[in-house]
Amino acid sequence: MENGYHEIPENANEHCPGPQSEAAGKSDECAGCPNQQICATAPKGPDPDLVAIVERMATVKHKILVLSGKGGVGKSTFSAQLSFALADTDYQVGLLDIDICGPSIPKMLGLEGQDIHQSNLGWSPVYVESNLGVMSIGFMLPHPDEAVIWRGPRKNGLIKQFLKDVDWGELDYLVVDAPPGTSDEHISIVQFLQATGIDGAIIVTTPQQVSLIDVRKEISFCKKVGIKVLGVVENMSGLKQPLSDLRFVKLGEGGGESDATEWALNYIKSNAPELLNLVACSEVFDSSQGGAEKMCGEMAVPFLGKVRWIRSFAEQPRKGGRVSRIKVQCERAGTEKHHREASSLTVNHEY
Repeated sequence: MENGYHEIPENANEHCPGPQSEAAGKSDECAGCPNQQICATAPKGPDPDLVAIVERMATVKHKILVLSGKGGVGKSTFSAQLSFALADTDYQVGLLDIDICGPSIPKMLGLEGQDIHQSNLGWSPVYVESNLGVMSIGFMLPHPDEAVIWRGPRKNGLIKQFLKDVDWGELDYLVVDAPPGTSDEHISIVQFLQATGIDGAIIVTTPQQVSLIDVRKEISFCKKVGIKVLGVVENMSGLKQPLSDLRFVKLGEGGGESDATEWALNYIKSNAPELLNLVACSEVFDSSQGGAEKMCGEMAVPFLGKVRWIRSFAEQPRKGGRVSRIKVQCERAGTEKHHREASSLTVNHEY
């Protein structure tokens, strides 16, 4: 993983703009850096790596960023299932995990322990299906529990290497799973892909206000850097579970609990068996203030829909693999001279 970091010195400040940047040696981030004078006086030229990225991305039709304001809202789970949904539509799909310090995608897809192989064409993605390739720093770690303690320059260097050295081949969609917040990784992926075109970003949130506050900042970030917000997904919007899968308890004196599941289900089966066909729905987070849908209306961005938890969906990351939960509608438009492919994403509400 050491190749490709030569463009930013190891001892650079955390938010180094890069020695080829016009701000090199002059920005506030350069204050106190031992390389400040060298960077300020060095001749500037086009970054050859950006040229390599443009060439590599020339075979990728659509690039979608998946963002979140906070961690733990299910962004990586959504990225994985969105990739599966696109692959199910017979598209060629790549899933790129740029959460350098907290990679989740290998676990989500049951790919832990897989290795990256290198050929004369570059790094080969790990394929979970014939038309779905995956790349993550998680494949490079000696152990899943290994901590990645890197400053900004090294993280940005690896993201650049993912973009210029991974042999994706011809892709219809590249889904980029970004870390939560608006950090160096977000700025870097936008800068590196700027010349190749980014279709837009999908932002994942949960319904409660403490999550939506940060989503507003994420939307503001997208507007500032010129990334179209394709829409917002309200994840963990509720819990949906068959009555027969519920656990029942009896509350005793002093706050104790005793399991009453078997008794309750037998009672229902004997006295009202039709109830076993019901599905219980409940709120997981407080959405009394309107949730993501209301926020989208206020900020004039599309609301894509709600994803509710079901038991199999919640357990899937532990098992690895797909859940047929997210449906993607892809509309094809054509002219007499050529066919043009446009994607509109709608999250199915009926779970």
